[in-house]
Amino acid sequence: MERRLVYYGDYFKNFIKSLNNSAREKVDYVLDMLKRGERLNPKFIKHIKDGLFELRIEWEGNIYRVFFVFDKGNIVVLFNGFKKKSQKTPVKEIEKAIRIKNEYYEYRERNASQL
Repeated sequence: MERRLVYYGDYFKNFIKSLNNSAREKVDYVLDMLKRGERLNPKFIKHIKDGLFELRIEWEGNIYRVFFVFDKGNIVVLFNGFKKKSQKTPVKEIEKAIRIKNEYYEYRERNASQL
């Protein structure tokens, strides 16, 4: 079973553009595992709250996080990403992801006939 990746807004696209080529390749590798529906090791994925998940990627001493939700069973909606600089995921990043998640669901409801 392969999931389709859906990007809401430019949040993730802007994040991925900010990475160097090798970091971008590592993010793509982990996303590909998620897309193919492989059972991911808990070091790669963590449930945050309210259906919000965090994709966890380490590369060359840097830690990257990407927030997403599963939508309709097989669609992964990717939201904001960031380079982690502290031990815990910053609350402001989680709040931003929840805000974007809510925006996405409102958008989907308003545009259901077009999706």
